[in-house]
Amino acid sequence: MTAPASPQAVDRRRVRAVRGPSRPDGGRGTAPRRRAGSRTPWLYLAPALVVLGGLLAYPIYQLGLISLFHYTQAQVSGGEPTTFEGFGNYAGLFADEQFWQVLLATVLFAAACVVCTLAVGCALAVLLTRVRAVPRLALMLAALGAWATPAITGSTVWLFLFDADFGPVNRVLGLGDHSWTYGRFSAFFLVLLEVVWCSFPFVMVTVYAGIRAVPAEVLEAAALDGASQWRIWRSVLAPMLRPILVVVTIQSVIWDFKVFTQIYVMTNGGGIAGQNLVLNVYAYQQAFASSQYSLGAAIGVVMLLILLAVTLVYLRLLRRQGEEL
Repeated sequence: MTAPASPQAVDRRRVRAVRGPSRPDGGRGTAPRRRAGSRTPWLYLAPALVVLGGLLAYPIYQLGLISLFHYTQAQVSGGEPTTFEGFGNYAGLFADEQFWQVLLATVLFAAACVVCTLAVGCALAVLLTRVRAVPRLALMLAALGAWATPAITGSTVWLFLFDADFGPVNRVLGLGDHSWTYGRFSAFFLVLLEVVWCSFPFVMVTVYAGIRAVPAEVLEAAALDGASQWRIWRSVLAPMLRPILVVVTIQSVIWDFKVFTQIYVMTNGGGIAGQNLVLNVYAYQQAFASSQYSLGAAIGVVMLLILLAVTLVYLRLLRRQGEEL
């Protein structure tokens, strides 16, 4: 008959059982080895990356290359040799006062479009959660119809609605033969309405899907605490939907900064004396109307760099706030 184990021995056995068997390396452990199948996802993504590289990387390379040469209609037709200008096209562009005026107008117009699109889209997304099934379906179909309408078709319809002679808007408001496209600010406002009309459905559908994923208990608790609808959105929904709002904001910035069709169609190529020019239309005029292809390419490169900078700065600010994207 063996003597009973001491309490100290029992405690050591329990600790050993929890820790598991001792390792020959003294418990230091080794670094986990890289799995052999960790490259498998990249193999699946390789075809898509090759296609995207051909569709995006090569055109961007050609755009940057053309912007470094003196490339006009004479070079296209072969009448004159192509000469290397370096950053001469960019120097001439930055010395042009009209370029800075167009850039400022583009930034302000795009900012107004983004703010209005997000406001309308988020408000209607919240409304979709408050109405019954039939009104919700009708609103969804109407919004998707606006989203699916081609930009040139939507621009033509909005021009008819605000037409000085036959437009129903002037008749309802009693404005007579007021021309909305004659003044600079009224023309920009008309284009803004069309841009928001064709852009808010993306924001509405995306934010609505995010709201539906929020647990109902969270919203009920906020309502029981006496929070208003605006307070619920600002303090509960907006922080939880921040990753989704980041996506729709960046998409809206990119789309609205490079608006072309609406401005070109609704202001007849940029308005009277170019008062409604934006960078995309300005680049088109320089490249094709004036046959200054290298200057148009330089404007395109500047637009690309601005959009990349805005996107990277926005993502960096969110990373500093601890957001995971």
